[in-house]
Amino acid sequence: MAAPSSGSSTDVHYLCALIMKTKSIRRDKVNIITLGCSKNMVDSEVLSGQLLANDIDTVHESRKRDHNIVIINTCGFIDKAKEESINTILDHVELKKRGKLDKLYVTGCLSERYRNKLEEEIPEVDAFFGTMELPLMLKKFEADYKGELIGERLLATPQHYAYMKISEGCNRTCSFCAIPLMRGTHVSRTIESLVAEAKQLVQRGVKEVMLIAQELTYYGLDIYKERSLPKLMHALADVEGLEWIRLHYAYPSKFPMEIIDVMKERPNICKYLDIPLQHASNNMLKAMKRQITREEMEELVAQIRERLPGICLRTTLIAGFPGETREDVEELKTFLEKMRFDRVGIFTYSHEEDTSAFKLEDNISAEEKEERAAEIMEVQQEISLEKNQEKVGRIFKVMVDKKEAGRYIGRTEFDSVEVDNEVIINSSRKLAIGEFVQVKITRAFDFDLEGELV
Repeated sequence: MAAPSSGSSTDVHYLCALIMKTKSIRRDKVNIITLGCSKNMVDSEVLSGQLLANDIDTVHESRKRDHNIVIINTCGFIDKAKEESINTILDHVELKKRGKLDKLYVTGCLSERYRNKLEEEIPEVDAFFGTMELPLMLKKFEADYKGELIGERLLATPQHYAYMKISEGCNRTCSFCAIPLMRGTHVSRTIESLVAEAKQLVQRGVKEVMLIAQELTYYGLDIYKERSLPKLMHALADVEGLEWIRLHYAYPSKFPMEIIDVMKERPNICKYLDIPLQHASNNMLKAMKRQITREEMEELVAQIRERLPGICLRTTLIAGFPGETREDVEELKTFLEKMRFDRVGIFTYSHEEDTSAFKLEDNISAEEKEERAAEIMEVQQEISLEKNQEKVGRIFKVMVDKKEAGRYIGRTEFDSVEVDNEVIINSSRKLAIGEFVQVKITRAFDFDLEGELV
């Protein structure tokens, strides 16, 4: 049937009906925005996989604005992260008010922890979900949770590396940490499920997996009644095509040294360990409920290095914990100078309600916390430069991560994604992203290296 002629009242009704019909048959497209840590990223990847398996068009952090639904996976770890999450929600509430979005959902740690308050203060959000409510969220899309897809996900990382979450939650009682409030108690995944996931990832082109958990060394205690990370490492090392396996977030107290033995024995396990220590003053360690002393930490580091010379040790620290004195700061700086860690990250203390440290007076200003953090990092910056200078003239196996400004950027086995050093690769030939190459280091900077293709 032909359209009515232009200019008639019938014409207006026809066009309105056409617009309404077009709008009603438009297919939903979901954009997932992930804030916070790599564990959140894995959650978003799993959610993406479930939505796609239910034939729902899904993208991750798309800037095209061709989607009509947004899911924000929030972080609620510290003040800065919470502020970023709130601002991101409010920005998308504004888009919804302007008709740019049909639906807005919020999930993740901030939603888990503050759901009632968020529902009251930001009613424009269509629904809030906790960290363990994936099936409930899928119901909003009239989608079914597909248990057979466990381990399958839409990677938000480049194709050649991926994070792999081996457990959920945490049983530790660190006084500053709100993670158990948001993620619950420790729950391990089985070795079989993790090996199956690793094989799937390798089939998709992944060459490096980074094992993540709130606490790696606790792995297996709940389901195998023993610390089983070494067994898992062996099983993953047997996966053909998996070239790098990297360990993140290992608790120092009662550290199982068998981990280092496996690392030494299996060549595809990176000689890299992320072991957050948080402080070096015994006063602070006790107040933080870290269950370890400075002396024990020094002994642990010495044992690890003796058992596996050349291992790269990364740690994270907290500046400005309640009651921290200038003497505590100086002790931490002395500790860094003595231990000479390869990599160090530092956070300023965030006063989190419902943690045991919240009962303490947050008596250090934000400005002073930042100054202390910068002061501590100055010490590490000098150590990092000296360690990098020692690499000049040596040849390293480097994974090519990306190309920026005409130059290739990669990492050695001693560097994790985003948080550690990068290697600028000078190459006259075209390199493939994800390729391994041999690079001779020619220049050293505070936190990066530069080299030539061998």
